[in-house]
Amino acid sequence: MRKVVLTFGLIAGLIVTSLMLISMPLLGNGTISFENGEWIGYSTMIIALSMIYFGVKSYRDNHNNGMLSFGKGFQIGILIAAIAALIYASGWEVYLSMSSGDFMEQYTTQYLSKMEKEGASVAEMEQMKADMNSMAEMYKNPIIRFGMTLMEIVPVGLIITLASAFLLKREES
Repeated sequence: MRKVVLTFGLIAGLIVTSLMLISMPLLGNGTISFENGEWIGYSTMIIALSMIYFGVKSYRDNHNNGMLSFGKGFQIGILIAAIAALIYASGWEVYLSMSSGDFMEQYTTQYLSKMEKEGASVAEMEQMKADMNSMAEMYKNPIIRFGMTLMEIVPVGLIITLASAFLLKREES
């Protein structure tokens, strides 16, 4: 089981991190906006975390005589997701250390501009600016930032794990 988890976890982590590192410079130059960047980001997570399905299937077919309980499938899937998430969050930290480090400022500016275009009141914009500044201050702490980054990908991994464990379970009759 360990080999399957490590292999598919590393593959998923490398895919999602590579796609993130490729797409982030496009966000900075205007090719990708923050609005469609979120869709692109979650799409790349789904693509990469499809390795959970293939890892669970590989374990079932090649290491467990074609049998798999939901629990074992879930265990394998969540471990693959955890490895991928740790690689992804580490990749984000590397990216931030090598970039200009103004991600939160860019995000805040873009978000407030969107609010203004949608007709938000001055009071709403001031409140959002204060909230974003508070979040930016928290984001400076690498431990909090690492946790926030994990919380982007872990729910996606959990959903794919649950689906994979359910779809691939095959118990003796």
